[in-house]
Amino acid sequence: MTLPTILMISLGGTITMTQGASGGVVPTLDASDLVRTVPGLDAVAKIETLPLLRKPSGSLSLNDLMATASLLNERLGKDIAGAVVIQGTDTIEESAFVLDLLLAGDAPVVVTGAMRSPEAAGADGPANLLASAIVAASPDARGRGTLVVLNDEIHAARFVQKSHTALPSAFRSPLCGPIGLVTEGRAQFQLNHHRNPTSISALSNADRPVALLKISLGDDGRMISALPSLGFAGAVVESMGAGHVPADIVPLLSALTEQIPVILASRVNTGPTFTRTYGFPGSEIDLIGHGMIPAGALSGLKARLLLALLLRSGSNRTHIRTAFERY
Repeated sequence: MTLPTILMISLGGTITMTQGASGGVVPTLDASDLVRTVPGLDAVAKIETLPLLRKPSGSLSLNDLMATASLLNERLGKDIAGAVVIQGTDTIEESAFVLDLLLAGDAPVVVTGAMRSPEAAGADGPANLLASAIVAASPDARGRGTLVVLNDEIHAARFVQKSHTALPSAFRSPLCGPIGLVTEGRAQFQLNHHRNPTSISALSNADRPVALLKISLGDDGRMISALPSLGFAGAVVESMGAGHVPADIVPLLSALTEQIPVILASRVNTGPTFTRTYGFPGSEIDLIGHGMIPAGALSGLKARLLLALLLRSGSNRTHIRTAFERY
């Protein structure tokens, strides 16, 4: 049997980190170094490695991810059957979502990393790389969009969240759970998940900053009116509960929507932003009436990225609203 060819791209992260002179671990390894540590990988696929970046994931930029997506769009569907993107876990849920929005075609793309560095006892990197290669090489993974694989669980980019700072089982998809598992050397899917259609194209490299504000008890909203003067082209508000803010800051948000697009998300760990249940001042009905756009089931983190990409593509408010309605 001819093995598929899988491209492994390394961007950095804990999985690439070894002890540095500062006393902590720092990125030193790349994809080719990591592949050599994974027993059995050569029985899964032919591996091509590409060391693209060597950054902690908190330092990755939207331009970095756009460049990664462009490279994948160029290679996938030609000589490459699937791909694994290796990076730090801090921003995997964001990176995977960006790739899910930007990648064309049905070839599987998996994002993975590790919670423990290679020199730590019980390092989880090799197991995650093997499981990710199994998924990327699986015909059953085609058409499911970008996936996240850690701890032998397969998550959809749209739903996955990092839920713990230390455990190897740090990743969860609270709305639906994992869509599959890697067991006995196979990718097994329990949910028939398919990606949302995307119409984001012709992206500008010019930054279109989007602010992310979390609303808390007693918040007076003093930062809200400053956002346009600080150069923000859009904003996402992580509201209380299902889409609520203190009544006193509604005029500030209303004024902001007249200047830039403002998305209404929730600060709650999971669940959709409501649109038609509560009607008090500061409720979701009130805020939507003042021009805010509901984020659907997207977290504030992912809503910010979707809005940023839409703004870079030149989308108007009607297109932005339609894009968020898909979630």
